[in-house]
Amino acid sequence: MADYDAQAGRPTPAEPELSRAQLAADDVDLHVGLSGVAGIVAGGRGVVDVLHDIAQFAAQAIPGVDGAGVTMAGSSAGTLQIQAWAVTADFVHEIDTVQYHELHEGPCITCMQSRRPIVSGSLGSDHRWPRFGGRVARLGVHSALSLPLMVADEVIGAINTYSHDRDAFAEHAVRLATQFAGPAAVSVCNARLLADARDRTSRLQQALVSRNVIDQAIGIIRARTGVSADEAFDRLTKISQAENTKLRVVAERLVEEAVRRARARQRS
Repeated sequence: MADYDAQAGRPTPAEPELSRAQLAADDVDLHVGLSGVAGIVAGGRGVVDVLHDIAQFAAQAIPGVDGAGVTMAGSSAGTLQIQAWAVTADFVHEIDTVQYHELHEGPCITCMQSRRPIVSGSLGSDHRWPRFGGRVARLGVHSALSLPLMVADEVIGAINTYSHDRDAFAEHAVRLATQFAGPAAVSVCNARLLADARDRTSRLQQALVSRNVIDQAIGIIRARTGVSADEAFDRLTKISQAENTKLRVVAERLVEEAVRRARARQRS
């Protein structure tokens, strides 16, 4: 039996009477989705592109899905923070915008907080999200299946699937979705690690460039005034504070001015 949190007061959806051929087809779709996730290599692609690929594979691997999304999240002071997400359909983007930015409630947020899969077969009457459910039902979306993405006991995001039909996700769908969620979590984690590494590299490069420009500006001040390096840096700092301008910007301006003067002397 699949382990998930169902909608209270609503009968568990009956398992569909699937033929052997349909079960085999579902297994093939799951295998294709898992193979696709396993083959994702971020390379030079952005996080959202990777999340979009995973969402596409989720829509293929999980039966009954009309639209899917994958969300990457982090935590700050014990609070989940949505960092990025990608979807396979416009209506999913509208749903998740409402969930994350307007109402701050919904199956994705709940599954990440509870660390358990969440199923709703009639969003409009689901008391877990009184504002979200009615809003989404008016869009003609009635079923949701959300699963937390976890790596080493850390919630790093969620898979969110939606259907226009009521009671679209029975245990069969939950089982397949759970099998898909594990490898998907690894891919999301890798995408986040790569993005963090790129961000750190970019900040380091900016810091090195800033340091180089500041050193050049210090050298120019010393050449003009004969003061020490510490005194030259102190003058830069005072200008920065007086103008309420970043030290790097003050240094860049000084260096550019010195270059213009040097070129003007060469032309004269």
